[in-house]
Amino acid sequence: MTQSIVRKSLYESDFLLWTQDTVAKLKAKDFDHVDLENLIEEIESLGSSYRDELESRLETLLAHCLKRVYVDLPYCFNGWQNTIKEQRRRIALRLRKTPSLRAVWNEIFDDAWDLALGSVRDHYEPKGYQFPDTWQFGRDIDTMLNANFWE
Repeated sequence: MTQSIVRKSLYESDFLLWTQDTVAKLKAKDFDHVDLENLIEEIESLGSSYRDELESRLETLLAHCLKRVYVDLPYCFNGWQNTIKEQRRRIALRLRKTPSLRAVWNEIFDDAWDLALGSVRDHYEPKGYQFPDTWQFGRDIDTMLNANFWE
């Protein structure tokens, strides 16, 4: 019986150590020994994670705005508004740290809207609440981060 030896790379076996090793090699300008394939993958992933974070926060913001505008449950208003404020703060912070995300706002908005609408419909339409098929208010960044649509 032949045994095959499978050796895991540092990247696969200890990610933190791999990052430290990669940084050390980059600082030393030891480019010949940098694990470029995995470094490129991680940098691409980092950019995607910021976009995913923005989309997720916008989805939560839209869902809570929908509930606050269309669901008449006054005892829930404060909680929904607190979530709206928190998501707005976090979105504004992400956009300050990663301004290039502004360029994909409309694309992210459409996906976040679909997810938010589906979520609130699943939960509230069986209880008799109705929601519009399209967002009825301004969808630009400034409006989404500042307007109280329920006033």
